[in-house]
Amino acid sequence: MGSAGLVPIEILLVEDNAGDVSLVQEMLFRTGAVPFSLAIANTLAAALGRLRAGGIDVLLLDLGLPDSSGVSTFTSVHAQIPTLPIIVLTGVCDPSIALTVVQQGAQDFLVKGQVDGNLIWRTIRYAMERQRGRRELVLSETRVRQLNESLERRVADRTAALAAANRELETFTYSVSHDLRAPLRQIDGFSRILVEHAGPALDSKSQHYLRRIQEGTQHMGRLVDDLLNLAQLGRQDVHTRATPLDTLVNDAVSELRADWGDRRIEWAIGALPMVECDPGLIKIVFTNLLSNAIKYTRPREVAKIAVGCTGSNGRCTIVVRDNGVGFNMKYADKLFGVFQRLHRADQFEGSGVGLATVQRIIHKHGGEIWAEAEPDHGATFSFTLGHRGNHSAAEPA
Repeated sequence: MGSAGLVPIEILLVEDNAGDVSLVQEMLFRTGAVPFSLAIANTLAAALGRLRAGGIDVLLLDLGLPDSSGVSTFTSVHAQIPTLPIIVLTGVCDPSIALTVVQQGAQDFLVKGQVDGNLIWRTIRYAMERQRGRRELVLSETRVRQLNESLERRVADRTAALAAANRELETFTYSVSHDLRAPLRQIDGFSRILVEHAGPALDSKSQHYLRRIQEGTQHMGRLVDDLLNLAQLGRQDVHTRATPLDTLVNDAVSELRADWGDRRIEWAIGALPMVECDPGLIKIVFTNLLSNAIKYTRPREVAKIAVGCTGSNGRCTIVVRDNGVGFNMKYADKLFGVFQRLHRADQFEGSGVGLATVQRIIHKHGGEIWAEAEPDHGATFSFTLGHRGNHSAAEPA
């Protein structure tokens, strides 16, 4: 019956006519290129019973049986084992029936008297290959779904762990910063008392040391305040509403007016859009960026600071540009870190918390922030506010 060593194909022939059974058997045995085993059932009930026993690879089904006829014969068998390859082999040449059973899942529709052994075997082979392909597809889809579910669980677990770690870090930062305030106040207060009571009796070097102590405690106090603000920002919810950015920029410039005194600054504030954002938080962003621009353009005879917007695909990028001292881009990865400074403290004052605050606010809005600069050729800070989008377009900066 075929090549040795191959697993036989288990075929169930459902046929009530003994002559047709013999004919099909003869065609299968004569042209079979692979080992097979043929089981016979002459009623629908017998066929269903044999199928329940399992082990059948393919079914040759006559639609006209003593206990069933027509499409319902196929429907009954297919309902019991939907994954079993079924080839209809019947004496009724009816295109409408052929179309119906194929649409319902039959692998093929063959008419007795119009087939030979080669055609039957070819149909069996194709039916089994298609069914194997479907099983592999289902298995692949199952594996992909399981991988996706596993990945989603891992992402959810890691996100929850990260959120918990951030909350713990914010709580720790807040607690440490809050607890540092009292001793700092004591150091500053007692050093002032010492200056008042013993200042005239101290030599110049001792007075210098006291001033350094006071300056150090005051600087530390500013650092603590900035840390507290950064920790509080982490716990603060974002409350968005349609907000004109030009209003926030103008307010920030007005509040920073005292920072530049009688310096010459050329401001170029372009058209800015109405965006969906938390106005209080985004004002902090502009205040920090513009304060930095004012500070780092201090060496310039004429400082130039520009604020504008560039847009593409309906998304706006806000740009703050200056002609200040700039920085080396190889240190850009440190720019938004807490207490990370790219210039010496004796050159430019600051706590190193401002840009970390800016980045956190931008990320809370689902946006990104980045910087481009060159030493002695200024810096440009650009940021987006996520996909909540603009309410109106703006001219490019």
